[in-house]
Amino acid sequence: MKGNGIITYLENWSPKAIAWQKDNVGLQVGSAEEEVQGILLCLELTESALKEAIKKRCNFIITHHPLIFQPIKSLNFTQDKTSKLIQELIKNNITLYSAHTNLDFTKDGVSYQLAKALSLTKIKFLKNLDSNQFKLVTFVPKENLLKLSNALFEAGAGKIGEYNKCSYRLEGKGTFEGSENSQPVIGSAMKFEEVDEVRLEMILDQWNLRNVITALLKNHPYEEPAYDVYPLANENLNYGMGAIGELENEMEYKSFLKYVEEKIGGNFRFCKGNGDKIKTVAVCGGSGSDLLSAAISKEADAFIAADVKYHTFHDAEDKILLIDAGHYETEIFILYKIKDKLDRFLQTEKPRIKTVIFKRTTNPVHFYKN
Repeated sequence: MKGNGIITYLENWSPKAIAWQKDNVGLQVGSAEEEVQGILLCLELTESALKEAIKKRCNFIITHHPLIFQPIKSLNFTQDKTSKLIQELIKNNITLYSAHTNLDFTKDGVSYQLAKALSLTKIKFLKNLDSNQFKLVTFVPKENLLKLSNALFEAGAGKIGEYNKCSYRLEGKGTFEGSENSQPVIGSAMKFEEVDEVRLEMILDQWNLRNVITALLKNHPYEEPAYDVYPLANENLNYGMGAIGELENEMEYKSFLKYVEEKIGGNFRFCKGNGDKIKTVAVCGGSGSDLLSAAISKEADAFIAADVKYHTFHDAEDKILLIDAGHYETEIFILYKIKDKLDRFLQTEKPRIKTVIFKRTTNPVHFYKN
């Protein structure tokens, strides 16, 4: 399989279009047209991770953090670390791909995996993204309904939460009269026609709009089909920020801190909340301070994130147990989910394409201990 097949699969799960607008996600270095021999997964690309890829003959690397984030003004192969990595990628014909904030905002993405690492149940987004969907309405003869609706589903329409192929259908009468230049499928030119039709409605994500309209025009029987596109302010059930869930059993506050130490790691900062019992837990893999108010409003007993500022701890004090568990520590779990998905996707490929998680840490942060 070529790299573009793997990219398409990943982006069907985690679309580039939901990434933060200033992020740089997708292909970083190399070609998506190369046949993939092996895949290395790491949180960010380092010299040691690249050496591991070369050693294990992995010519496709997937990272969470983009190697190229700011515009490159020069490539200095002797002094600049990023430039050196780019040089080695090119020399060894290795393709680098990154899924960053799009993977943060995806169901079963970064925050979901952190929640699962804590064995939370009833997991859902802490804050859903909104205003990124449309409703499509069109009108089609009964006998063509199945073909058209299946084509629209295939193009990405009709997804609501855990349900696919969602639509609304209402029977009615459609009328038209074609000009002398028309070639109507039903009836004749310059003659008023009345047809039994079905009003077909579906919701779709904005990044699928072009594909869905193309599918409609290609599969609708009419020469000039009528359709409406309505922008929606709805919350998107499939994409959002952070996650929230429940512990199977309520814990004492100090027991929960010990539990976090066991599940994530012990080098964390925290401030105490307003109670001694922990049941509902909100999380955000990576930087998540901006979601503190959402965690409080959802009545979470604890909120785990990273890169928490001093004044944010003040805002949380006596309101919610706030834990800064580290950026690397709260995001690393996503690599195992990516591997699981890729292994299942590639299981029929011959020759087999191996996926490897870089086991050594790429975390530049160290903690001093007496």
